[in-house]
Amino acid sequence: MPMWLQALMWGTIAGGALVLGSGLAWKWRIPPKVVSSIMSFGAGVLISALAFDLVDEAAQGGGLWPTVSGFLAGALVYVAANWLLARAGAKHRKRSGDQQPTEKDDPGSGTAIAVGALLDGIPESVVLGLGLVAGGAVSPAMLAAVFISNVPEGLSSTSGMKRAGRSPGYVFGVWGGIALLSGLASLLGYALLQNAPASAVAFITAIAAGAILAMLADTMIPEAFEEHHLLTGLITALGFLTAFTISQSA
Repeated sequence: MPMWLQALMWGTIAGGALVLGSGLAWKWRIPPKVVSSIMSFGAGVLISALAFDLVDEAAQGGGLWPTVSGFLAGALVYVAANWLLARAGAKHRKRSGDQQPTEKDDPGSGTAIAVGALLDGIPESVVLGLGLVAGGAVSPAMLAAVFISNVPEGLSSTSGMKRAGRSPGYVFGVWGGIALLSGLASLLGYALLQNAPASAVAFITAIAAGAILAMLADTMIPEAFEEHHLLTGLITALGFLTAFTISQSA
C-alpha cells in the first residue's frame, strides 16, 4: 500500500474513534463517574505518548532546540486559538455535564464547538503522518494512544452536546467531519514533510506535541476530574502505563 494512502487510512481510523465514542454517548446515558474515569485513562495515554513517542523521538532525530522551540510554539498557538474559541462559546466542548451552552443561550456556540473539536483533533492526526516520514511506518504506540484517547473525547463531548439540545445531525456531522479531516491532516503531515530535513520534522512534531499537551490541560483533564473519586489518579496512571507498554513492545 502506498505511504500516502497509509497516512490517510490511519488518520481516518484514529479519527473514527471520535465517532465511536459519540455513538456510545448518544445511544446510552453514561454515568458521570464512568465518563470521568474513561477520560482519565485517555489523558494518561496521551501523556505517555507525548513523553516517549513524540518529544523524545523529536529530540533524538532533530536536536534539542528545534524540539523546544516547536513545543513552545505549538502550546502558544493552541492556547491563543482556544482562548478565542472559548469566548465564542466553545470553552466546555469536552464537558459531559450541563456546562455547554445551547445555541439559544449563546448564538454561534455550535460553530465554535465544532471548530474547537477540530482544533483538538488535528495535532494528533498530523503526528501519525509524521511517523511515516520518520520511521517508514505508523507508530503502533501513537496510533493506539490517539485511538484510545479519542473514544472518551467523543463520548464526553457528545454527552454535553446532547444535554445542550444539539441535534443528531449536528453531533454526528461534527464528529464524522473531523474523522475525515483527521485522515487528511495525517496525509498532509506525510506529504508535506517526506523530504524535509530532520530538524524540520522534529520542529513540526514538537509543535503538535505542545498543542496536544495544552489541549490536555485545557479540555481533557478538567473533565477527567469533573466527578472526582479516589481512583482518578490510579486510572490515569494505568492509561500512562498502557501506552508505555505498547511503546516498549512495538
